[in-house]
Amino acid sequence: MPASTEWKVPAAVQPRSEDYGYDLDRALSAVLGLHTIIPSDAFTAETLGTERAGNGVLIDDGLVLTIGYLITEAETVWLHLGDGRVVEGHALGMDQETGFGLVQALGKIDLPPLPIGRSADAQAGERVVVGGSGGRTRSVAAHIAARQEFAGYWEYLIDDAIFTFPSHPNWGGTALLSQKGELIGIGSLQLEREREGRNEHLNLIVPIDLLKPVLDDLRRFGRVNKPMRPWLGIYSTEIEDKVVIVGVAPKGPAARAELKTGDVILSVDGEDVSTLAELYRKVWSLGTAGVEVPMTLYREGLTFDVRVNSSDRAKFLRAPRLH
Repeated sequence: MPASTEWKVPAAVQPRSEDYGYDLDRALSAVLGLHTIIPSDAFTAETLGTERAGNGVLIDDGLVLTIGYLITEAETVWLHLGDGRVVEGHALGMDQETGFGLVQALGKIDLPPLPIGRSADAQAGERVVVGGSGGRTRSVAAHIAARQEFAGYWEYLIDDAIFTFPSHPNWGGTALLSQKGELIGIGSLQLEREREGRNEHLNLIVPIDLLKPVLDDLRRFGRVNKPMRPWLGIYSTEIEDKVVIVGVAPKGPAARAELKTGDVILSVDGEDVSTLAELYRKVWSLGTAGVEVPMTLYREGLTFDVRVNSSDRAKFLRAPRLH
């Protein structure tokens, strides 16, 4: 994205204050710019970069909610306020299952927090605002295009994700505002779908209801205080009703078991899998991080069995440090 001073959302899709029954400008003032620096030798540096930028939402006194990949392994965090002020932040932690991340501002932010609503009430067709840092000119008047399951290639699954249209161009950490002006989700990705012979870009939004059970743990411990799901360290996609590995995390469980790009995952613990969701649910059903995962693979004309000793993904990541 261009520097924050150089870009605006196209005027045709900017929200207008008169179209909403709440103080739109006040609500959008809680959306902050987020800029992080990650060490070059961090586990996620190669895949996510060493400099990341997006948005965060003030939800409490100095507490900012964002999407976790923006702050994963960050050693430096800056929060950019709408009036040009910059406040240093500390990455409190993130939840691997939902993807949420929390930042604590280390300086005073004298802005009203955005109230948290109920994402369960949001329905397809509902008018919403996808709010970015910088107010109405960097926000999108959108609607909910769909509510459905989403499986990500990085061992990630949401049962009831929110998809909005048109998409926000700087989607990471954006605020999804309900018709009441409450926060009902955090922007994660931009995706593409074909509709009526043309391609449309949508935003994937993580529903805010997923935050409520984990928020206290994230504030206190930096992660959810429960046994972690088993992680394989693979990146996968679906091709012709088959799950195909398209990448392997260096030194991760799959790499140690010598899984390779191009391998087709046929089954897990004797149960056939043909979608990412089936793969993840089957692996997670076997136990917690560290459990052995029996798999049947297909590679270059050969079918063979392998056992992968899973791990906790967080063990491969640098923990947040307070400078």
